[in-house]
Amino acid sequence: MVGDEEQERDFQRFLRRVDDIANLVQGLSSTDSAVNAKAIAEAEKSLHEQECSKEEERNTTVNRTIINTQASDMANAEAVNADGFLAVLEKDAKERAKRRKRNEHLANALKEKGNDAFRKGDYVIAIQRYTEGLEKLRDKQELYTNRAQAYLKVHEYEKAIGDCEWALKCNEKCIKAYFLMGKAHLSLKHYSEARQCYEKILQINPQKESLFKDCMNEVNLEEKRMKDEERAMKEVQSGKLAALSIKELLQKLHRPDQNVLYYAGGIRLLAGAVKDCTEQTLFRTNNGFSILGDNEIVRRGFCAESKNAAEVDLSVSLLLLWQAVCAGNEENQRLLLTRPDVSAQLPKLLSSGVSEIQKETLALIYLYSENENGRRLLVRHLDLTKWLQVLMMFVNSTDARASSAMNILSDLTQEERFKTQCRVTLSTDVLPLFTQLLASAKLVNQAALARCIGIMGNLCADAVIRMQMAECKECWQACLKLVDEYFDVSTSKYQECLFAVLGLVMNLLLESNVVVQYFAVDISDRCMSLLRDKDGRIVTRAIGVLSRILPASSSAVEEVVKGGVVKKMIKFLKAGGETTCSYGIKTLSICTRSNRQAQEDLVKSDKGFSVLLKLLDSENEMIVGNAALCLGQCLVVPGAATSLLNSSVVMVLLKHAGGDAARTSVQANAAIALGKLCVAEPRHIFQLRKLNGLAILNSSMKYMHSV
Repeated sequence: MVGDEEQERDFQRFLRRVDDIANLVQGLSSTDSAVNAKAIAEAEKSLHEQECSKEEERNTTVNRTIINTQASDMANAEAVNADGFLAVLEKDAKERAKRRKRNEHLANALKEKGNDAFRKGDYVIAIQRYTEGLEKLRDKQELYTNRAQAYLKVHEYEKAIGDCEWALKCNEKCIKAYFLMGKAHLSLKHYSEARQCYEKILQINPQKESLFKDCMNEVNLEEKRMKDEERAMKEVQSGKLAALSIKELLQKLHRPDQNVLYYAGGIRLLAGAVKDCTEQTLFRTNNGFSILGDNEIVRRGFCAESKNAAEVDLSVSLLLLWQAVCAGNEENQRLLLTRPDVSAQLPKLLSSGVSEIQKETLALIYLYSENENGRRLLVRHLDLTKWLQVLMMFVNSTDARASSAMNILSDLTQEERFKTQCRVTLSTDVLPLFTQLLASAKLVNQAALARCIGIMGNLCADAVIRMQMAECKECWQACLKLVDEYFDVSTSKYQECLFAVLGLVMNLLLESNVVVQYFAVDISDRCMSLLRDKDGRIVTRAIGVLSRILPASSSAVEEVVKGGVVKKMIKFLKAGGETTCSYGIKTLSICTRSNRQAQEDLVKSDKGFSVLLKLLDSENEMIVGNAALCLGQCLVVPGAATSLLNSSVVMVLLKHAGGDAARTSVQANAAIALGKLCVAEPRHIFQLRKLNGLAILNSSMKYMHSV
């Protein structure tokens, strides 16, 4: 009886444990935070009690197998109930999965409602919806980061940081969480912590370098701004005259209903008083930028379409003031561009036709364009779609405005966003103006025109811009006109214009279209004429244009061959530098590809192929590949292969055919030339066998399909 009672107690104890564990599992999966926390505590307590029980069992000297005479029966009962327990667990897991799926659907719906409220600017409602979503699903990272973003909008920076930390517990590589946390720390003036957050972004994804640089720059600027303002405040408190004068002058400028000349004079005095960073800071902290918005007379005079003398003086005074307060001060530069009247008026001031206003406007813009951060401010805060056209107009100016405008354009072309904006008006506004300037090259500022042409050439790095320009017939006609005029006007400034045009044409010839084909003969004809020029730079570019235009037209090839292009190229290849040789040998390879006259001319001009053999020893793979191609194409001329019998051509070609050049065309062209050589003159085969060349040639066959 004692054994039966003991067995029953053990069995009941086991069942209670099953119920306890089931309750714990349910509590651990609860979405109620209080129930969840209680379950965690109970689980920890249970585990602790089990450890203590095991320890006691190890220390006891009682042998339970003697006391419990029905152990095997009890074991069978426990095994049966263990199966039941596993079934309970499996059922519970399925229920939890079903419940999670339902909660995830609800959480997503609440997230979308929060996103909609955020887009409408109702950040409090957005926070409520994200919070409700988290009550349904506490491990959803997007809800934490979205709520953190909303907290930033309502200046709840500590809460934003807390949500970002929870998001990182859900996903330790969440870039958005580190980004928002960095923003929150920056708002709290925790500069070191902000930098650490942004450094984490770069560690997680090195491709986010641009974002990292922008964020770090923002931290640096904000930290500098705070230090500058603290320093400026100390100078005001110490009673320094220079610091006090800024405040006094601003107060006088805020007097209403004065005449325009009063404000113009006061603004000039203020511009002269701003000497360093401290005074720039005081101008900012004393609402200096509000002069334009708060004073109707100043604003009206600055924004007037047609300005009288007093309004011109006022506008120039404002531009000088802004130059003084923005020079080297990025925070002031940012604030100025966020003023709607300023951003709207800058392009109008450039087009005003008043030279003094244009000069100072250009000087102000150059403060931005000359450095990377300033350029980013311009492309971020201004609509620059018409700036290419507006600044290009200054090519007509004979004074310093032309140079200033080209400096700004040259700087802006470094920004991809500027190139993207240029696409908008390129065909309709920019190209008509550009072709007009090219056609009027004798009448405009030729130094500025040369720079303008170079800038347009740089813009051709953008495929969309290049395609639009290459399809413009008027542009090609204007380029040809400028080349024609060069033969009559051989001044140094016009020479620079020609050099720039040849570079532009080379870039445009990266495109292939019917317009290019139409002008191919004319372009190649002008280049042939330029090969006689005394300026080596122009000769090199003319050869470069030939190397790109000839593939577009067989008629152009015929014309240049008739004009003696082969003999000229051989001459330049003998004495030219690497760039000239690269263009020259490519030109020859195009001409000899299918023109028998060119092949024969090359054999006559390059006795024993001495020039080509020299090029085959070049370290430039493009030169080697084209030299091998050219040689192979000329071996069809009777006697050409025989003239190479006593040369090292087999060894040289074999070396390239079996080499490891990055350009597979080198191996392929060398192997083809070697094969043609042996077919044209079988005696070369003896040398080939002697060098074990057949095996090397066989291994080179894999490159043939890539030719």
